[in-house]
Amino acid sequence: MNIGLFTDTYFPQVSGVATSIKTLRDQLEKQGHQVYIFTTTDPHVERNVYERNVFRFSSIPFVSFTERRIAVRGLFQAYQIAKELNLDIVHTQTEFSMGWIGKFVARNLEIPCLHTYHTMYEDYLHYVANGKILKPVHVKQATLAFCYHMTGVVAPSDRVLTTLTDYGVKTPIRVIPTGVNLHQYEQPDTANLRRKLGYQPDTPVILSLSRLAYEKNIKESIAAMPQILAQVPAAQLLIVGDGPAREDLEQQVKDAGLTDHVSFTGEVSNDEVFRYYHMANVFLSSSDSESQGLTYIEAMAAGTKIVVMTSPYTDDLLSSRTLGVTFKEPAKMIENVVDYLRHGDEEQDPDLLAKKLADISADTFGQRIIGFYQDAQANYEAAHEDTPDFSN
Repeated sequence: MNIGLFTDTYFPQVSGVATSIKTLRDQLEKQGHQVYIFTTTDPHVERNVYERNVFRFSSIPFVSFTERRIAVRGLFQAYQIAKELNLDIVHTQTEFSMGWIGKFVARNLEIPCLHTYHTMYEDYLHYVANGKILKPVHVKQATLAFCYHMTGVVAPSDRVLTTLTDYGVKTPIRVIPTGVNLHQYEQPDTANLRRKLGYQPDTPVILSLSRLAYEKNIKESIAAMPQILAQVPAAQLLIVGDGPAREDLEQQVKDAGLTDHVSFTGEVSNDEVFRYYHMANVFLSSSDSESQGLTYIEAMAAGTKIVVMTSPYTDDLLSSRTLGVTFKEPAKMIENVVDYLRHGDEEQDPDLLAKKLADISADTFGQRIIGFYQDAQANYEAAHEDTPDFSN
């Protein structure tokens, strides 16, 4: 198949969505399909630089979210390119500019259009006028409008499925979690990384890895450090990533007198992220805004113990303490982090981990997406023959 992925977010931007799209592209190409990326221009990519099968359209920074981009033109140009490429299917990855361009292209080429709903937007309303203009009802209306006339929707988790169902989305929805390239997570030598970060080989390290945004609730992880240090005095919290909350988080660390035990690395290349998971003793997240939590399964792929906020998704993912645990209250978070720092190496279940990894592998992800594409094509053809039939 010739597949067009339409997205406002793509490398060199660093985000879970960009990682998911790269994983999808790699898997589709691995299975012999041709994949074309339709995305926005990026200030870090020169216009004349060749990128294989990537088409960039003029864009500007998104309001209140300036590291993300919105295309300002390219509707008919994208159509002409897609027509010449003889696309078989369009798969949109955003509800904004490139998503609507993708819908336009699919409609005019008369081919199926699928969509992946990556982001729980109700958790991000504060970025626009501090949440005073946009409300949850606006998210619902915009979602219904975008998903209307889609051939199918990919939900990365049951949480997304429930949200879309509650909104009233009638398009067929299939839960397909983003996978992880397990080969990348084979055990590397992390001694050099620990040395570079100023850690000893036996330093107990807690890893926080995400975009440094307020909804990630990293401040709660920092606030827990004094109580963790009271029990594990040598513990270190390493915060990997960058974003709008970084300055406030760094100030929180200074105000709490934690500069000797909390470090910030800034943004790290996606190709190096796996080393940080392997280097850490515990992966910690206080976020309750994840649609899936790609970092959770990346940590699992590295075999690193996980402590994260409870949710139906994380409770199912972390079905055994040998993988990780969930928490509701800060006290329980602290208790679990301390326990793993002290005894994490004693809790192992290689067979269970192997089974979980098989379910979250990039190969499995690619196979499920291709299966959805094939079903979507069949449903699309049926719908455009006589009577629509989306019952399967």
